[in-house]
Amino acid sequence: MAVSEFPLPDVGEGLTEAEIVSWKVAPGDEITVNQVLVEIETAKSLVELPSPFAGTVQKLLVEEGATVEVGTPIISVQSVGGSVELTAPGSGEDESHGLMSDVGSEAGAASSAASSAADDAAAAVADTASTIANEDDKPGAVLVGYGTGGHVSSRRRKGGQPAKADATATATSASKPRPASVPASFASPIIAKPPIRKLAKDLGVELAEVAATGLAGETTREDVIRHASQASVFRNIETPAWGDEREERIPVKGVRKAIAKAMVHSAFTAPHVSVFTDVDATRTMEFVKRLKNSPDFAGVRVSPLLIMAKAVNWAVRRNPTVNSSWTDKEIIVHHYVNLGIAAATPRGLIVPNIKDAQDLSLFDLAKALEQLTLTARDGKTQPAEMSNGTITITNIGSYGMDTGTPIINPGEAAIVALGSIKQKPWVVDGEVRARYVTTVSASFDHRIVDGDVASRFVADLASVLEEPALLLD
Repeated sequence: MAVSEFPLPDVGEGLTEAEIVSWKVAPGDEITVNQVLVEIETAKSLVELPSPFAGTVQKLLVEEGATVEVGTPIISVQSVGGSVELTAPGSGEDESHGLMSDVGSEAGAASSAASSAADDAAAAVADTASTIANEDDKPGAVLVGYGTGGHVSSRRRKGGQPAKADATATATSASKPRPASVPASFASPIIAKPPIRKLAKDLGVELAEVAATGLAGETTREDVIRHASQASVFRNIETPAWGDEREERIPVKGVRKAIAKAMVHSAFTAPHVSVFTDVDATRTMEFVKRLKNSPDFAGVRVSPLLIMAKAVNWAVRRNPTVNSSWTDKEIIVHHYVNLGIAAATPRGLIVPNIKDAQDLSLFDLAKALEQLTLTARDGKTQPAEMSNGTITITNIGSYGMDTGTPIINPGEAAIVALGSIKQKPWVVDGEVRARYVTTVSASFDHRIVDGDVASRFVADLASVLEEPALLLD
């Protein structure tokens, strides 16, 4: 048995690095094909990397919390069946993927399980996984799911320049018989890249049951989605067996009762009006990446939600009536921002808020958001932390949703919804380019906020997402 190293792949849009969030395996663990090895975070999303091979974990080469460049070895494994190399797929070309590349972009709710990494990482391993032994072309087995039966050298030359595909060499290599040392389980490998495996896992699809249509026999994203849509009309949920009773009765109490009362009161008291706009958030994604790499933001979580939170503070100053309350006798315009963040918890939806968010620096706001999230996740949010909110953000993009019409949190005049950020075709200077696009929507209490104010407020939010430098004003 040989020890091989697994390099960090490019999981989409040519990203150059990622953070190791959490290891799912430990030294000495026996791992199987498609088992999740590690969870990483890119500038766009959290991604689980599955194992393309079976073996025994020898060493974790990178600690949790570390940010490493693409191509850096992150784990060593004693593989089954002799020397194993990470190689590029034998098609010689990247699998073609559309630009509509995130959760919810096609096949209805089925694709909501496909994160942006699942759509845009066409060359997840092919562009970054190099032969462990050296860069020379020499025969060797490939890891199951990461290539064909013959050796194909990495399509990245030293210096980052793509290498030209050698069709003759590929055909000759592919025609060679498999080494006798390769186990029988390698005889008919499931060829699918990590994002495709992640998509299949999220949709509950067994890759062995999917009819592969890729040119080199690989399973494509469309194959998985088609198989899932044929299997069931339901998405993103398990389908448990019914109990013996014909009906189940759940008492309405606690958080669920409070949620129901608040939502009914808001929906039937405040006349809602909603507006939407699409935004080129490419510079926001670049800004988030720079913040993550900045020593000043070391140890704190940074995401597009942080930029949206700062944008709300900025836009409220320009449109103060959206940060108001209605009392029947008067409108109270708040000259401070207690910024609510809608949080889904095991106990139900809660909306804790960050007090006096307008006074916080970008770094302090990031820390406050992180603490709010952790407290809510642990079920330790106190009533005082959910009272006296003035305006709320709901990050529906974290669930893969593009947009929605949120219900205003009672006592407030506006709620903002941030949709998923995905690559789409976008016209820039008369040319169609791939850009990170999101949809910003907001609902308002029409007793307080008129259409022109609502539109200006959302336009201001869009302006910041398009150009975060406005936050420096």
